[in-house]
Amino acid sequence: MAAVTLGTETDGSILCPSSLNSVVGIKPTVGLTSRAGVVPISPRQDTIGPICRTVTDAVHVLDAIVGYDSRDAKATRAASKYIPPGGYWQFLKPDGLKGKRIGIPNGFFNFPNGTVQQIVYQQLLDTERLKNFGQLIFLVAENTTGIGALEGAVIRQLNKLSADGLEKLMQDEQLDAIITPNDLVSTILAIGGMPAITVPAGYGKTGVPFGICFGGLKGYEPRLIEMAYAFEQATKVRKAPKFLHGTV
Repeated sequence: MAAVTLGTETDGSILCPSSLNSVVGIKPTVGLTSRAGVVPISPRQDTIGPICRTVTDAVHVLDAIVGYDSRDAKATRAASKYIPPGGYWQFLKPDGLKGKRIGIPNGFFNFPNGTVQQIVYQQLLDTERLKNFGQLIFLVAENTTGIGALEGAVIRQLNKLSADGLEKLMQDEQLDAIITPNDLVSTILAIGGMPAITVPAGYGKTGVPFGICFGGLKGYEPRLIEMAYAFEQATKVRKAPKFLHGTV
């Protein structure tokens, strides 16, 4: 219904709806796109990315929205080193999967409800989540984090777990990406501020779409775009949605 849309993701909010609606969603490395004007949930995880019909459309939008912004200076300055000269469109290659090393997680990276991992992660997110501030003090509240020594230690530990976990795995195994159905790896990518692209991959027995998600380390957008575009061009499974006329 729209050629171009933008989404914000803390953990799955671009990847999940894109997968379930047979469209392409790009979750950029945190800081690659400015969050200025976005109501924040977790500054270390929030990111803005395109949701479009095709990888080509999404990549051209990505090219238009990346870069330094003084209103989100710290994050965009740190991530600007990942932006390739010439932009991202140059990585739209039909043979982009050739020679790539891809990892497929055995159990996916989900935190089942009620597990220690899920409880700790939710508590961290609640720590960073803005409460229901009144509009008059919103701008003041936005300039604070509410994170003390204990919360800071938890965040540092999560950063360490990310570095010792997925980052180390991908570097040791020389992986270009990990892939899962839909957004099943979104939480681990979110904790690390890492990018992902989801592409339409098919339809279930009841006609519900599902996608394939290519995830990688910070700054891996070029290789993720290559793989996502190559997959899209090789499969071309997306069907344009149709309006269903109901009966009264």
